[in-house]
Amino acid sequence: MKGLILSGGKGTRLYPLTYTRAKQLIPVANKPVLFRVIEAIRDAGIDEIGIVTGDTHNEIVEAVGDGSQFEVYIEYINQELPMGLAHAVKISRDFLRDDRFVMFLGDNVIEGGISDLIRDFDKHPDWNSQIVLTRVEYPQHYGVARLKENGQIDYLVEKPEDPPSNLALVGIYMFDHHIFEATNAIQPSARGELEITDALQWLLEHNYVVYPHIHEGWWVDTGKPIDMLDANSRVLEELRPAIRGVVDELSEVDFRVTIEDGAQIINSVVRGPAIIGRDTIVRNSYVGPFTSIYHHVTIENCEIERSIVLEHSKLRNVGSRIQDSLIGRFADVDMSDRKPIAMKLALGDHSKVRLPLK
Repeated sequence: MKGLILSGGKGTRLYPLTYTRAKQLIPVANKPVLFRVIEAIRDAGIDEIGIVTGDTHNEIVEAVGDGSQFEVYIEYINQELPMGLAHAVKISRDFLRDDRFVMFLGDNVIEGGISDLIRDFDKHPDWNSQIVLTRVEYPQHYGVARLKENGQIDYLVEKPEDPPSNLALVGIYMFDHHIFEATNAIQPSARGELEITDALQWLLEHNYVVYPHIHEGWWVDTGKPIDMLDANSRVLEELRPAIRGVVDELSEVDFRVTIEDGAQIINSVVRGPAIIGRDTIVRNSYVGPFTSIYHHVTIENCEIERSIVLEHSKLRNVGSRIQDSLIGRFADVDMSDRKPIAMKLALGDHSKVRLPLK
């Protein structure tokens, strides 16, 4: 079995962070989302993975490499235009050949991995496809599946006004080679893309066997800032905390905090779940729950919680608590002589913000 990760897309909903970084490389709990997807596929026993890339091809290749850092083999398939998920499958035929495979959207974070899904599909060689579904509160915003009494998929509908169920497509799919018949047969949708829901519906209409896998844990599509913060919070709760950096005697660090190599906590309070990246300095500050601070960051005379701070950024002398914020690489946040009351930040790389004194 092989793996296929879809890692194209411009990430417009995460602007300005994704002006200069692939959305799949933004970290949650200090690990890029794409790395988590690769590891989930590897941990399910798959060691050959294709990654479909788009405009950020070079950046993803530089970050992921040949796969050796994950102990897998990586092959890249460049999708020159964003022509849909089914199109991404179609152009990956040379890599996938006739093998069964799992397709995983590269910006999804899921609780518990996919090992159970892989085992389930392996045990049923007569199944042509299996799709991961989860119960959601507002199914009208998703692709939705209706099930038959025997548990098979009855039909799929994209963002229905009157949803036939609350079972939404998660973005993880299992296929055998018959999916290529579907991708060759369907036509582009109104938005000019080959839709994976249309390909699945084609399989159903031509009597191929498509079963669901109901995911009972949490799942997050990290497409928007609020989703990134949600995923970060959930993954932080799953970490096994460790103190590998330095915490001085004036600091208070609770048991749910990870301090990575070379990090220094000086006269500060850090409450978890939280992670402080390598060679980061936290001085005279408060870092609250659900915060991830990446490597080579300086936090000084600040309070911050439920936020993500990317590498090489500096936050100093901020008079108000920073919360619910995404702060990009090389950002420089300092104080000025004007008076703000509160702030929520989504800063792009190399941003500079001067915040007023109280």
